[in-house]
Amino acid sequence: MIRLSIPLRQALARLSLPVMIALAFGTMLLGKADALLAERARVALADLLAPFYAAFAEPTRAVRDLVLEVPELLTLREENHRLREENERLRRWQAAALALETENAMLRRQLSFLPEQAPAFHTARVVADGGGVYARAVLIAVPPDVQIRRGQIALDERGFVGRVTEVGNRSARILLATDMNSRIPVTLESSRARAMMVGTNGARPRLQFWGEGARPVEGERLVTSAEGVAFPPNLPVGVVRWSEGGTAEVELFARLDRLDIVRLFDFGLGGILPPEAVARPELRGRR
Repeated sequence: MIRLSIPLRQALARLSLPVMIALAFGTMLLGKADALLAERARVALADLLAPFYAAFAEPTRAVRDLVLEVPELLTLREENHRLREENERLRRWQAAALALETENAMLRRQLSFLPEQAPAFHTARVVADGGGVYARAVLIAVPPDVQIRRGQIALDERGFVGRVTEVGNRSARILLATDMNSRIPVTLESSRARAMMVGTNGARPRLQFWGEGARPVEGERLVTSAEGVAFPPNLPVGVVRWSEGGTAEVELFARLDRLDIVRLFDFGLGGILPPEAVARPELRGRR
């Protein structure tokens, strides 16, 4: 191995910059003097470096494509989540439609069946958590010209939400099914056994007081019962879920944590509510 002395290395270092400048000027002069030769030199250099450019460009292109695909992947993920929720909602509505079809077929077999009158309803927007004496309640905005009364049933697009307990001039309070004061008579759709859904202030109410030999089945649908004349029958409520501690709970169809719009149905039922609770209080300041 040839080793250069320190003075020689220093001399070469001093000459490197002037040599490079001279080569650059020489190349420029050559390009001016013979354009064809300069073009051939550029083409030859480009042909020599093209494979290296291609090798480096491929990873760069892959990274760029990946960066461009990230927003699309996020959009596809959100769309997939939305479609799953919609599919689950459609399955629930399909189950409700099958139950109604079965009931309709049974009623058609009855002679002289009198169909029930379709209930009137109003749509209202949830404006706040109700609070007050209830732990699980919401407040809705009601126009002055809309007649709302206590005991009316509140539903969202999925199922049972609760019932109206307080009515004011421009607002009303809905007691949710999860409140500990809530007691909803329900029917197990498969066995047609009666039970009581009791609120716990948690996300899932408990299921109690079912008949002997009619133990609720995991995943069994629940609908409202007309027992006690407080609720109309066959409103979708939820499905049975057994907890790890062996408690029968109800996973509600309605999403009470995301309530925005509710529909208030007037089935004309008083039930267990006292007469003074059914009538709308007289508006003050009006004659």
